[in-house]
Amino acid sequence: MSERDFCKICEKAWPPPDHWIGDLGLTMAYLFEDQFFSGWTVLILQDHRTELFQLTRNERELVIEDVNRVGEAMTKIFDVRKINSELLGNQVPHIHWHVIPRLRTDPDPLQPVWCVAHEPVRLTDILLSERILQLRLALGLSSASPRVS
Repeated sequence: MSERDFCKICEKAWPPPDHWIGDLGLTMAYLFEDQFFSGWTVLILQDHRTELFQLTRNERELVIEDVNRVGEAMTKIFDVRKINSELLGNQVPHIHWHVIPRLRTDPDPLQPVWCVAHEPVRLTDILLSERILQLRLALGLSSASPRVS
């Protein structure tokens, strides 16, 4: 068995398919389940890799451009104070970036999102669809429904 066999992303156990925003090239964008930080998006590398050094220089540049593109799109939708971009992988060993708009209304803007105590915010189906559509349009993607995989 390979480490890919134990990857929640490769097994399609996470992120939820109904949170799919779009295909950005090397990455797929998904709205994070907890929307306490409105617009929080996760970019998932389409191929299973666990470390940046496993990518070619060109792939690294393209992934960073995807992260940048999502961050810039967020500034068109939200009253952003700062964009946080984080690549961790301790819990899910597959390259994925958390792109998190920190809004001017942020209750604790100097703390990492992981340290801000809050109740998770799950969007209703209607609000989820609206938020995904906002991001698709800001990214210049089709407003089509997500693919089923």
